[in-house]
Amino acid sequence: SVENPEYHYRNNVGGTLNCALAARNTGVERFILVSTDKAVRPTNVMGASKRVCELVLQALSESGRHTTIFSIVRFGNVLGSSGSVVPLFRQQIATGGPVLVTHRDITRFFMTIPEAAELVIQAGAMADGGEVYLLDMGEPVRIMDLAHTMIRLSGRSVKDANNPGGRSEE
Repeated sequence: SVENPEYHYRNNVGGTLNCALAARNTGVERFILVSTDKAVRPTNVMGASKRVCELVLQALSESGRHTTIFSIVRFGNVLGSSGSVVPLFRQQIATGGPVLVTHRDITRFFMTIPEAAELVIQAGAMADGGEVYLLDMGEPVRIMDLAHTMIRLSGRSVKDANNPGGRSEE
């Protein structure tokens, strides 16, 4: 989180490096990093830490002193997962709001759990080392539009669609 940026680096970068080195040192055949679409031109600490993880794996892949194949898959939001914004919005709506949106122009890609699993399996099968695999997830969804839709589908109404701060919708 913004309040604890070192957590993302210690957890994501340190964890990835430790796991990748263990895989390399024990002769694991393939190592697939699950990254995020937020690693592309990162705008937050989590996205930047995931981008560093990708660079670490690509550097290990290029070092050539091992037999482990390192590759990367990038996901959007996985619907139904604990990291998806959908359960968060659902909970905020159930408690009467507000539904918090970090910025009204933010967009995200969405995919299903089976699509995410298939992408990891395909990456593992096709990887030569250092690649970044992406799923064609169609068009991005504006998070504000998603929030409005979920509010309306719950039988409630958007009370403050022109909030000048752009931070909450009820």
